[in-house]
Amino acid sequence: MYHHSGSMARQAAGSATGLLEPAAPATDAILFQRCTWCGTAMYHRLLCPVCQGGDLRTERSEGVGTVRHSTVVHRNTPAARNVSLIELAEGFVVRGRVMGPPAAIHSGDRVRMSTAKDPVRGEPVFQLLDEPYRAWS
Repeated sequence: MYHHSGSMARQAAGSATGLLEPAAPATDAILFQRCTWCGTAMYHRLLCPVCQGGDLRTERSEGVGTVRHSTVVHRNTPAARNVSLIELAEGFVVRGRVMGPPAAIHSGDRVRMSTAKDPVRGEPVFQLLDEPYRAWS
């Protein structure tokens, strides 16, 4: 997989050890690992959780997924914020934040990554793909 930065191209992922490259430029992409033995996708692991293999290759996610769980947090922040578990299309789950009113984010909502790193918390930030329409209950 190639990443272009300006006019030069360089290989962005694929280290033999499967570790995320610390010297890689900050891009708006989520890098994850895939086990070369069983094909399991995972986020920030040293060993495969299925086969315990250590031969992992780094890949780049498209950033599209589904909210699996979302909760509203009121502590250590001036305003309420949400913390969500997002299942990405590649098959791994990542913790992040979905932009919008915390009460409007529900399980099953489709999201797309907005930025790979929130400047304050360092976690991915997502935005809703479809406008939520929910009847009054």
